[in-house]
Amino acid sequence: MKRNISKEYGYIDKEKRSKLIGLDNNVIWFTGFSGSGKSTLAYELEKNLVEKGILSFVLDGDNVRHGLNSDLGFSLEDREENIRRIAEVSKLFYDSGIFLIVSFISPYNKDREYARKLIGKDFIEVYVKCSIEECKNRDPKGLYKKVEKGEILNFTGISDPYEIPKNPEIVLNTENLLIDECIKKLLKHINI
Repeated sequence: MKRNISKEYGYIDKEKRSKLIGLDNNVIWFTGFSGSGKSTLAYELEKNLVEKGILSFVLDGDNVRHGLNSDLGFSLEDREENIRRIAEVSKLFYDSGIFLIVSFISPYNKDREYARKLIGKDFIEVYVKCSIEECKNRDPKGLYKKVEKGEILNFTGISDPYEIPKNPEIVLNTENLLIDECIKKLLKHINI
C-alpha cells in the first residue's frame, strides 16, 4: 500500500512559520495517572500562553478518544496506537508553529520516546507526579470507583502498568504544589 504514497512538501517550513509567528514553539507532553492533574495543568498553561499572546492548543486524551481515536479500546496494542496517532498529530501541530500542549496518560516509556523522536529538540516531557492513592481520593471522573466495582478493566496504575518517565524535563508533584506554582515552574522552563 505505502509504495503508492509519496510525502508532499510545501514551500513554508517550520522555521519560516516560527519567524512569522515570532516564537519558537514546543510540544509540552503531560503524562501521569488519571486524576493527577494533567488536564487541569494543560488548560491552565494554555490560558496563560494565550494571555501572553502565544497561539496554543491542548490535545486532551479524553477528547481525542471521542473522535480520532474512538475506534480504539484499552488493550496494550490500542494504547500504543492511541499514542502513535497523537504523536503524529502533535508533529503536524508542531510543524504548523502552534504551541502544543498534550495531556495523555501515555503509560509506556517507548511510546513517549516515539513522540520525542518524532518532534525532536522541542519536545518537553512533563511528569505530573501524584500517588495512586491521592488520584483515587480525587477521582474527578469517578473512574477509580468504577474500577473498584469491576466496571472498568485494564486501568492504568491499578490493573495495567504505568512506567514512570526516565528523564522528564520537568516533574510536577501535584500533591505538594499548587496549580499556580506548577504553571510558574513550566513557564520558567520554557523561558516565557
